[in-house]
Amino acid sequence: MASDLNSRDLSQAYRMAGDMFASLFNEIGKVVVGQKESVEQIIIAILCNGHALVESNPGLGKTLTISTISKSMDLNFSRIQCTPDLMPSDITGTHIIEESNGHKEFKFEPGPIFANIVLADEINRASPKTQSALLEAMQEKQITVSNDTYILEQPFFILATQNPIEMEGTFPLPEAQLDRFLLKILVDYPSYEDEIEIVDRYTRSVMPSVNKVINKNTLLDLQRLIRDVPVADDIRNRAIKIVMSTRVRSEHIEYGASPRASIGIILAAKARALIRGRNYVSAEDIDAMAYPVLRHRIVLTFEAERKEMSTDHVIKNILEKIK
Repeated sequence: MASDLNSRDLSQAYRMAGDMFASLFNEIGKVVVGQKESVEQIIIAILCNGHALVESNPGLGKTLTISTISKSMDLNFSRIQCTPDLMPSDITGTHIIEESNGHKEFKFEPGPIFANIVLADEINRASPKTQSALLEAMQEKQITVSNDTYILEQPFFILATQNPIEMEGTFPLPEAQLDRFLLKILVDYPSYEDEIEIVDRYTRSVMPSVNKVINKNTLLDLQRLIRDVPVADDIRNRAIKIVMSTRVRSEHIEYGASPRASIGIILAAKARALIRGRNYVSAEDIDAMAYPVLRHRIVLTFEAERKEMSTDHVIKNILEKIK
């Protein structure tokens, strides 16, 4: 598949990518019921070589979703259950003493961070010291243990989750670390029809399974391909105006988004267009990706919180004002 993408012109590559993603979503749908928007946004983050933060209530299939995506893309998957006593070495790995031929020597034992897709479950339950251990891996795609640096295998993607209900005893992520996540994805409860399908599907004797659709090399090619998706000047300018509007102090916004958000919206919109087999970015792509890109980068005022406004409400108001 990778060689096919490289050997054809861009228009053919876009069509092939659209067909490939249609097969991918169809395969994921054999295991994951509903959640089409959140599944698409996770794949968009992977295509952009970024990371995603998922916020949802317990039991909504976050682990199942990300493990299914990893299987369909033939990627190594690991899961880290974050707890207050989790140490940085529990994530990155550590040196152990190994005896060989009568001699003792230190050997590095890799931690769960050494995978293509890493699920950091309930990241806000880990201590700030442990959270910071993920920061280098997310930004630099490498980890440092003692004085040794280890490069992480590509592609590399972290999906961190937060539980919005139980906030006691948690360590909220600082703004600088939140900004490292390309998207913040919200997962809601399934519809009545979807829950019927979930119950029927997972109470049978034969559990659903997923087949490989995309391999690692193809995914790396797709990550490069999305950067070639053209963006018209007026579409690009709209994205920048949206981000800059968050920096204007208002009744509802205390602090706005950095230029990293402008880059994120454009990249995510390109990935969304590619998933649909298009060779251009539309205004709809920009508006759709503004929500997951901006919702964790905007700090609301006390007045907005008093009115029980969410960041999505504020983003919607901005999109309606900018034509």
